Amino acid sequence: MIWPVEIRPVAATEIDEAYRWYEQERIGLGDEFLDALRARLISIHEHPEQYPVIHRQTRRALLDRFPYALYYRILPERVVVVACFHGRRSPRSWQSRR
Repeated sequence: MIWPVEIRPVAATEIDEAYRWYEQERIGLGDEFLDALRARLISIHEHPEQYPVIHRQTRRALLDRFPYALYYRILPERVVVVACFHGRRSPRSWQSRR
């Protein structure tokens, strides 16, 4: 089954911050980050249960090439992305998100 994917505002802000940081490092790198993010979102959209549950009902999907992961939950008839975190950030700040 294919599930619609919703990105919570706080996760969208994290994505935007990562994009801007990568663009400051090298023009075009932010776009490459977004391409990796889109590829993972498509994968989540098509097969949401393929990624492991890492905390309660939250799953983690790692991005290719970039040290980021999308954290999401499968809800009735949709998938909700609650965070986009760099691998070195403490997971405690996203674990309480709904």
